[in-house]
Amino acid sequence: MTAPEGRGIAGQTDTFRILHVSTGNVCRSPITERLTRHALVDRLGDPLQGGLIVESAGTWGHEGAPMEANAEVVLADFGADATGFVGRELLDEHVIRADLVLTATRDHRAQVISMGHSAGLRTFTLKEFTRLVRAIDHATLPDAKDEGVVERARALVRAAAALRGWLLAPTAEADEVYDPYGAPITFFRSIGDEINQALEPVVTALTGVSTPR
Repeated sequence: MTAPEGRGIAGQTDTFRILHVSTGNVCRSPITERLTRHALVDRLGDPLQGGLIVESAGTWGHEGAPMEANAEVVLADFGADATGFVGRELLDEHVIRADLVLTATRDHRAQVISMGHSAGLRTFTLKEFTRLVRAIDHATLPDAKDEGVVERARALVRAAAALRGWLLAPTAEADEVYDPYGAPITFFRSIGDEINQALEPVVTALTGVSTPR
């Protein structure tokens, strides 16, 4: 099978694609996608100039659906932009092109990996990836200023994959982000806080830039 241009597992490109995956692609993965973009803008100004592309999809995605209203409220709380979001069903091409897949739960991770495309080494739950990233010495990663954010991001994924079998979760539930679909805004906000806290060390590691003060 010939890889499409930009494929995360086929050679070097000048972009690095991050794919966030949940079930319906109307709650968790849209929140995670847009909070990631927001954090990257804070650190890089324009993440596209650094070559980072952030997307999302759902394993049972509501194709063409808008984001849940409570998810938009959560994004507004963080100053992130929900404009123009459209739900997508997870397709092979999304996995093929992704350099890093971050899922809401272990079930989502298993579904992505079961699609094939050598996705196992670049697919993690969000909280799993956060745990692994915290254990990586950032000094061992390429300097983003010298070698570029894309090279640093690729090295980070390789380092996290190498640690996975050695740094296990304290409990199975520790790697889960639970679904707030249909829940009140208070639960959406608690999930938004979980996601934001999990993303902070990830974005810092990806870019080499700490949270702006």
